[in-house]
Amino acid sequence: MFDFFKKDKTPPAPAVELEKAAPVQPQVPTQDKPTLSWTERLKRGLAKTRSQLGNQLASLFGGGKIDEDVYEELETILLTSDVGIAATLALLEQIRTRVRRQNLNDTTQLREALKQSLLELLAPLEKPLDTSTGQPFVIMLAGVNGAGKTTTIGKLANLFQAQGKSVLIAAGDTFRAAAREQLQAWGERNNVHVVAQESGDPAAVIFDAVNSARARGIDIVLADTAGRLPTQLNLMEEIRKVQRVIDKALPGAPHEVLLVLDANTGQNAVTQVKAFDDALKVTGLVLSKLDGTAKGGVIAAIAQSRPIPIRYIGVGESIDDLRQFKASEFIDALFE
Repeated sequence: MFDFFKKDKTPPAPAVELEKAAPVQPQVPTQDKPTLSWTERLKRGLAKTRSQLGNQLASLFGGGKIDEDVYEELETILLTSDVGIAATLALLEQIRTRVRRQNLNDTTQLREALKQSLLELLAPLEKPLDTSTGQPFVIMLAGVNGAGKTTTIGKLANLFQAQGKSVLIAAGDTFRAAAREQLQAWGERNNVHVVAQESGDPAAVIFDAVNSARARGIDIVLADTAGRLPTQLNLMEEIRKVQRVIDKALPGAPHEVLLVLDANTGQNAVTQVKAFDDALKVTGLVLSKLDGTAKGGVIAAIAQSRPIPIRYIGVGESIDDLRQFKASEFIDALFE
């Protein structure tokens, strides 16, 4: 069993490029060819959220006069779907305005009003990641333990390779051996170079990885970092050090700071966004595990409190189940 809590006192070994997987094969994203279209997989992935939100809305929007009781019930439904207080109040105000402007008088008309209000709230978060601004383009990934960073890295590498780009992975989570092994296994399976070392300074690993990528002419560097809680101020300072070291290796990098969020955490995801953004100036979000939660409404809470672009969403375990966030697709999948 790995001892994750004892820090190695020996001098760090030089980072090496590993092209063979570790003997133990940890879980990596499956690569079965999908039998469903992305729209169908998105709908299936959001089934739990849609079931909670949609079933309640169906009865509310079934017909009848629009009155204060309807607004109160809608408020309760949105709050229980983890939309959050601020976003819920903003949506209700927009819906009231639409009702007045369009002279709506029956609850069957509220469904479209809610969809349009959600679209106005989420559309600003739909900003695709442009990787053409750096060579190599360095993406630093952050997040709490268990958010799905290493799995997301595997999926991102696959996505970039499908675009014809070369990828190098920096296994910067030197405190959790399982994370390193998972990346090594994924690298072996998909012919992606992984820069790692058994122990030592995460910043040194990523520094060497960036320099290696420059020498090789690699297009994309995916830099993993150790998971930490927003309340662990000393560890948050360590990740800031990693960010500074990347800039020394390649001025202007990292070009993207991606925060990976587990959708199952609901409103706690908003707290994580604020804390990591304050520390690192997060430039993009990845919302993972939407298929395992009924709390997909947290996207609205994030949009209201800290509108950082959502670059990708994950709705399954397949290697192909990470896709660019599109607000209209997401909303349609919630309601249909």
